[in-house]
This record gives sequence, structure tokens and C-alpha cells, in this order.
Amino acid sequence: MPKSHWKLNALVALGVMSATGCNSSQLTGSTPEPAGNGAVVTDPAATAAANQDDPLTVVVSIPPQKYFVERVGGDRVEVSVLLPPGSSPATFEPRPDQLQSISRADAYVRIRVPFENAIWERIHSVNPEMAVVDLTEDIDRVDMATRKPGSSSAATDTPRNPDPHIWLSPPLVQEQAQTIYEALVTLDPAGETTYADNLEQFQADIAQLDQTIEDSLANVESPTFMVFHPAWGYFADAYGLEMLPIEVGGNEPSAAELSQLIQKAQAEEIEVVFAQPQFNTEDAETIARDIGGEVILLDPIAEDWLSNMQQVATTFEQVLD
Repeated sequence: MPKSHWKLNALVALGVMSATGCNSSQLTGSTPEPAGNGAVVTDPAATAAANQDDPLTVVVSIPPQKYFVERVGGDRVEVSVLLPPGSSPATFEPRPDQLQSISRADAYVRIRVPFENAIWERIHSVNPEMAVVDLTEDIDRVDMATRKPGSSSAATDTPRNPDPHIWLSPPLVQEQAQTIYEALVTLDPAGETTYADNLEQFQADIAQLDQTIEDSLANVESPTFMVFHPAWGYFADAYGLEMLPIEVGGNEPSAAELSQLIQKAQAEEIEVVFAQPQFNTEDAETIARDIGGEVILLDPIAEDWLSNMQQVATTFEQVLD
């Protein structure tokens, strides 16, 4: 089993940040985490579930996290997700009933997507005693500024604008599954055997998916793909592809940059622009027309993560072959 990569961080009292674009385990009590990534740790018993006969109530930000927690937790967890199916993460605002659910939750699983960061102060205020599981702990995230043509995708020590899309890389999801497992065992020691069995099966499914994607994309003719919103950088890193994003760091390209992108797409004989169904595709369709191609939708936040990633891999293989 991989080494421990988990930490249940104290809650962060952040100022509200823009919910658009991609800017940006120990158990905690009521003391907020200071600005930055330092953790304040208190007695684990303070945040353990009040009644171990009831499922642990867990809140997550996006649908794939719900899948992860349920795969590990099984029927010992009850998971609610903030972002409803089909909603745009760029415009999301929590409903009062969702904040009420957070106020009763045993744990919140963080992944540091922009809308989550933007409402984190409210999340903290409704339940300062809630345990927080940070799935980004010990994962090297890449600065969004490096997600551009011809640049390295190597992680930086302190990315100013970290790419949050860590759930789209199967190898990184294996680390996140381990984090979830160790957090659940700490909150609910009686369920350790169940969690261990579930984790083993989930890790096996991820490993099989990873091998299938690696085999299918190993010999593609054209490893470069164009995408409007740069969600697939970690996926590209894992499988030797090059992502050509139109939007970088939440910003659309200038006219000169757009011209360069179109020239590169034509030179690479790219005929597809990937977009996601939660966002307006008008700009992507305009660029597709300029390169004589088409728009294909990929959903990075579908709840059935395993099936979705299998379909994504098939789409990439067909487009890049």
C-alpha cells in the first residue's frame, strides 16, 4: 500500500476569491488554519462521528470526489456534493440547504477548485468543528502558467496558480484514494476492514484503467491535442501527450496569441477542439471553424469517474490516431 499522503487540515479562513477561471491527515477542531498551507492539529476525538452506528456524513465539492469517497467508504458513508450535475463551476453559489448540510457534516473533502476556494470562509463559518480532508496534500500541482505550448509541465515548488484538476490523472487518483482511506479509518476505526477491502478493489480498478489508457495511447500518431479550458494537463502528463490550451490561467488569448494557436493547430494537423459541456462552447466552435475542425465535448466532472475516464481514453485514441 502506498505511503501515507494524507492530512486532515484545519479550516482556512480565506477571503473570497473569484469563482471564475482556475486561480486558485490529522483531525482538526475549531482553530482555523493560518493563511498558507500550515496545519493546526487538535485532539482527533473532537471531530470523530458522534454515533458510529450511523454513516459518516461527508461533503465534497465536485461529483468525481463523491465517487471516490463512496468507493472507499461504501455504505459506511453518506456523501453529498456541492456542485449539481450540469452546473458550471465558474458561476456556482451554494444554496442555503447545502450550507445546512455542511453544518451537520462530519467531514469535508477538499480539492481546492476555484469555486470551493471562493466560498471557503462560509464553509468554515457554518461548521468550524468539521474535519477537513485535503486531497491535494503531498501532490505536486503544476502552475497553470506552464500549461501552454512548448513549456514543461514539471511541477513547481510554490505554484502561484496551481492547476486543480488532479482527479483527471489515474495515478494521482490512487494517491487520493489512499488519503480518503486513512481519513475514514481515523474518523471511524470500526470500519477499517471494510475500508481496506474497498480501497483494495478501487486501487485495482484504477490500476487496470491506467494500464488500459497507457496501452491505447502509447503509439498515437499525433500526441498534441487542443482544448478550450485546460482541464486535461495532468492526464496529458501521465500518458505522454501535449495539451494545447486556448484558455490559460482562466484568461482567453489575445488576438496575436490566438493567431499563433491556430497556426500551431494547423501545423500539427489538429482537427478537434475539446470543450466541456458546463461552459459556453461558442468560442471553441469559432476556433474549430478556423482550423477546419469540430468541437467534441469531454466532461471532466462526471460523477461516474471510472466509466467516464474509459470513455475519455477511447475518445482521445480515436481523435489522436
